[in-house]
Amino acid sequence: MLQGLDIAIILAYLIGTILIGLALRKKAQKSKDDYLLGGKDLPWYMLGLSNASGMFDISGTMWLVTLTFVYGLKSIWIPWLWPVFNQVFLMVFLATWLRRSQVTTGAEWIHFRFGKGQGGNRSHSIIVIFAILSCLGFLAYGFIGLGKFVEIFIPWEMVSGYVPFNVPAEYIPHFYGVVFTMFAVFYSVLGGMSGIVWTDLLQYSIMTVSSIAIAVIAWQAMGENTLTVPDGWMDPLFGWQLDIDWTGIIEEVNQKIASDQYSLFGLFFMLMVFKGILASIAGPAPNYDMQKILSTRSPLEAAKMSSFAIAALMPTRYLMVGGFSVLAIIFYDDLRLETAGILDFEKILPAAIGEFVPVGLLGLLLAGLLAAFMSTFAGTLNAAQAYLVNDIYLKNKPDASHKQVKRMNYGSGMIVVLISIILGFFVLDVNSILQWIVSALYGSYVISNTLKWYWWRFNGEGYFWGMLSGIIPALIFPMITDTLDLYYFPVILLISLAGSIAGTYTAPPTDERILKVFYKKTRPWGFWKPILKMVKEEDPEVSRNKNFSRDMFNVMIGVIAQTLLVLIPLYLILHENVSVIISIVVLVICVIILKKNWWDHIKKEAGVNLK
Repeated sequence: MLQGLDIAIILAYLIGTILIGLALRKKAQKSKDDYLLGGKDLPWYMLGLSNASGMFDISGTMWLVTLTFVYGLKSIWIPWLWPVFNQVFLMVFLATWLRRSQVTTGAEWIHFRFGKGQGGNRSHSIIVIFAILSCLGFLAYGFIGLGKFVEIFIPWEMVSGYVPFNVPAEYIPHFYGVVFTMFAVFYSVLGGMSGIVWTDLLQYSIMTVSSIAIAVIAWQAMGENTLTVPDGWMDPLFGWQLDIDWTGIIEEVNQKIASDQYSLFGLFFMLMVFKGILASIAGPAPNYDMQKILSTRSPLEAAKMSSFAIAALMPTRYLMVGGFSVLAIIFYDDLRLETAGILDFEKILPAAIGEFVPVGLLGLLLAGLLAAFMSTFAGTLNAAQAYLVNDIYLKNKPDASHKQVKRMNYGSGMIVVLISIILGFFVLDVNSILQWIVSALYGSYVISNTLKWYWWRFNGEGYFWGMLSGIIPALIFPMITDTLDLYYFPVILLISLAGSIAGTYTAPPTDERILKVFYKKTRPWGFWKPILKMVKEEDPEVSRNKNFSRDMFNVMIGVIAQTLLVLIPLYLILHENVSVIISIVVLVICVIILKKNWWDHIKKEAGVNLK
């Protein structure tokens, strides 16, 4: 139960977000770029921390704690569903490629790549639809996670007397979600990107302090108690089968493993890596991550921002995830995980917080986790607003006055929030919508958005039909089958590939003037030989991008380093001191390699290609 000090800390945070929104309102109203991109003058480290804060979301943290509780160190691979290593691809080369375009949104980038003919306009329309679908999905995902979380700490009995209508038990989390969503709406709609970034910095500071405190509590508990877990729980390596059996320890967990459908872990991992690599080379999806990249001052700062986001997020988040997972296992009998008589493992995080966190720190932690929700919600909302205002409203009304644009910014924000809240009422749990977003919906995105970077002949018609032929089954399949979404990802992929190729050859190539401008600015590697030849005729100084092998090697080293940043805090909490030392040594080696083979290289190129 919350005490007076905890409530005061939470209220202080909520008031702080309102003040930030009000303070940055005038800056946000200066122009479209000031509102949507912070005027492109925010420092890379602030954007990096903001991006890390946006990824440190409450629903994702609940999911990760559940995974770590159930699967132990093998759980470090499951977030590759996103895939989490897409940040490494961004750091190494894609963030610089994207930022060189100097556009405002991912949909505007489509015109940069395909022009404004029929194919370009169709492609622009389909990416706006995808962006809004994915933003609504992420908003509903955060909305339901927040409601489940708050329900633990503010029992319905405390507030039911103040609510003038009856709320069925299954919709109580949704009621809480609506209430706290309004605070995120306030500072993000008023303050725009600058308001989001400054509020994210406050949130990240709170979460860092809280994560360290929880890790210390768990580390002490490990020294005083025995951690009873199945064989293989402490080992990140795995075989074809998962082989995690909780029989005789916590029997109910076996039912959770069966429902997750991860038992054939080798097959699951191969599909996940295959999907993850394709999704990563496709570039960032049109959400808050892309908007942060486009908000940086330069392509070089975009690369720095992406690398800093990895370093800021992983250790901090996993100190908290590992801490709560260990505490939940040790003191499992003290947790109350039932909802309406049904065991709900997604309540492990809030139940562990209520049981193990002392007064004062509880208020700070809850403020931080509420902030984590609002950070993700606000960033995603900003991305949705960017597409609605920049790519729909201003496209149809380019002469709109500053006052009209401001009203549209506010109005579009409110419309998106209302729709996401309605969708949230149809979501059963965090995992179900997460699986749909990262597997089904993103399956429709992968092929078209891979080909756009690396194949000159791929045109706007190919992009449109590839995306459309993927989005349709992504919406239909979940209605007709209960199979894990990742397992029909290859089917969606093949349908989308067929649509992309067929669409490409039903229309002529993109105008060579558009392709030459795109190639000269972006400088991608891939199948661009005919365009490179035309560009060299005009500018003999332009040379082919020969960095493919270097980039792929750096990606591999970066993924190893990122994985170690996940493992080190877990090993530390578990008192696996030898593993901690070995992991740190390998991490230092990875950093040295990246310093010489990635950082020094892109700095050298900056004066020529990254202006």
